[in-house]
Amino acid sequence: MFWADRIVGDILEKKKDIVAQGKPLVIRDEKTASGRVHVGSLRGVAIHGLVAEVLKEKNIPATYLFEINDFDPMDGLPVYLDEATFAPHMGKPLCEVPSPDGKAANFAEYFAQEFIGVIEELGFHPEYYRSSELYKNGSYNEAIRLALTHADHVREIYKRVSGSVKKDTWLPLNVICENCGKVSTTVASDFDGETVAYTCYDLEWTKGCRHSGRVSPFDGRAKLPWKIEWAAKFKIKGVDVEGGGKDHSTKGGSREVAETISREVFGFEPPYNIPYEFFQVGGKKMSSSKGKGSSSRDIADLLPPEIVRLLLLQKEPNRVIDFIPDGDTVPILFDGYDRLADIYFTNKDDDGARVFSLIHAPAFRGALTHPSMPRFSQIAYLVQMPHLNIENEVEKILGKPLDEESKKELEKRARYAKIWISTYAPDDYKFEIQKELPEVATHLSDIQKQAIGELLAYVQSVPALDGQELHTKLHDIKEKTAINPQEFFRALYLSILGKDSGPKAGWFLSVLDKTFLEKRLHEVVQ
Repeated sequence: MFWADRIVGDILEKKKDIVAQGKPLVIRDEKTASGRVHVGSLRGVAIHGLVAEVLKEKNIPATYLFEINDFDPMDGLPVYLDEATFAPHMGKPLCEVPSPDGKAANFAEYFAQEFIGVIEELGFHPEYYRSSELYKNGSYNEAIRLALTHADHVREIYKRVSGSVKKDTWLPLNVICENCGKVSTTVASDFDGETVAYTCYDLEWTKGCRHSGRVSPFDGRAKLPWKIEWAAKFKIKGVDVEGGGKDHSTKGGSREVAETISREVFGFEPPYNIPYEFFQVGGKKMSSSKGKGSSSRDIADLLPPEIVRLLLLQKEPNRVIDFIPDGDTVPILFDGYDRLADIYFTNKDDDGARVFSLIHAPAFRGALTHPSMPRFSQIAYLVQMPHLNIENEVEKILGKPLDEESKKELEKRARYAKIWISTYAPDDYKFEIQKELPEVATHLSDIQKQAIGELLAYVQSVPALDGQELHTKLHDIKEKTAINPQEFFRALYLSILGKDSGPKAGWFLSVLDKTFLEKRLHEVVQ
C-alpha cells in the first residue's frame, strides 16, 4: 500500500469522531518567509497536500491551510542581499522589513509570492494566510493571556519535557519595542492582567535600543516564543493533521513541548503528526538564509511539475530524499517516471500505478497518457546536436512513428533537457563535437589507430549508418584487434569530442554526418 493511502487510513481511524460529524479535517503547514525558499520546504507542502487530495478523493471534507509566517523576526540575512541595507532591520518582524525590490508589501511577501507560485504550479492549492494577520486581528489574544497567566506552568513544561530551565521571572512573550520596532531584543516581565513591562536589550547579532516601557501584549504588539506559538496555532486553526521535520519530533524536542502545552495550557488535543525526513541537495540540508542548496523556484524551472511531484512523493516520509541535480538524479527521475507509466497502463492494481496517478495533479488524473519516449539521457544528447531532427532520430531509436501525444512530450522533454544541460548537468552528459581534430587525438597508440582504421573501412563501405549495426560492428572490431574496450572507446571520444567519454558509441556515431565522420576517422589514422 502506498504511504499516502496508509497514512490517510490511520488518520480516518484516529479522527473518526470528527469525520462522523461531517466536519472538514483541517490540515496545516507553514513556512517562514525569511529568504528564497529552498526546495526542501516543498516536502512538507507535498506531504500535506497529497493527504488532502487523498481525503477528498475519498469524499472526506478536508481543508488544507498554509501559513506564510511573516511575524517571525529577521534573525539571519540571506547572503544574496546587501548587509548594509538590511542589518538595521535585524530583529524586527519580517512583515515590518522592507521588500528587497521595493515593490512587494514587505520582506516576507516578496519571498512568499515566489514560493506560492511554485506550490500552485505543482497542483497544490491550499488556503493561504499570514501569521501577522492572526496576531493583529486578535486571534492570538486568548493564547497570549493563557500563556502569561500560566507562565509558571509553561516554565515547568519546558523543564519537564525538554530539560530547558527558565528563570522564575521569565515570561513566554516577546514584545515589539515601541521605540525601535524590534521583537527579538525585548524581555518581558510583570504581567498585570492587561500590560507587561519590558526592556529592549542588545543581542550578539543585533542591537537593542535600551528602551523600557509598559504595553498591552495583545492585537499584534507582541508574539509568543515559537514552541508556544506552535501550540497556539493548533487551537486557533483547529488543526487535525500537521506533520513536521523529524528534528522537531525527537524526544524532548519542539513538537513534544508544543503538544504538551497544547494539552495542558490551551486545552486542545494536538493534531495527527506526520514526521518526515530531510530533503537534501547533494547530501546537505539546506538553509534559506545562508543561500545553500537550490531554491524551490530553481527546481520548478528545472523539472516539469509531475517530475517534481515524483521527486517529493515517491519515498516514504521517513526516508531521506537526496537530490543531486549535478549528478544522475534528473535522468533517473525521468526514467523512473516512464517505468511507472508502463506499470500504470498495464496493471492498475500495482502500487506503482497508484504512485503514477498521484504524482499528477488531480485535474490531470482523468486523462493520463502513455507517450513513447527514449531514455532522458538520449534526449539530452540529441539536443546538443542541432544538425539533427530530434523527432526523426527518436523515431529511429524507438523503431516506430511518434503519435501526437509523444511528439508533445518529446518537445517538453527536449526543453527541460536543454535547461538541465545548461545549468546542472555533469560533464559526462555534456559534449561538443570538435570542428578540428583535437590535439589529444594525435597521440593515440598504434592499436587504437588500427581499430579506428577498421571502423573507417566499415563506414566507407555502407551507404548509411545504423546505430544497432554500428554497435555490433564496434564489438567485432574489438574482437578482431584485441584492443581493450576502454581504450577503443576512449580513442573514439577523444577524436570527435576531445574528451574521454561520451554517449553510447554506436548510436552516437550513427547520428553524426557521415562525410564528417569519414573525414575525422581518416585524420586519426593518417
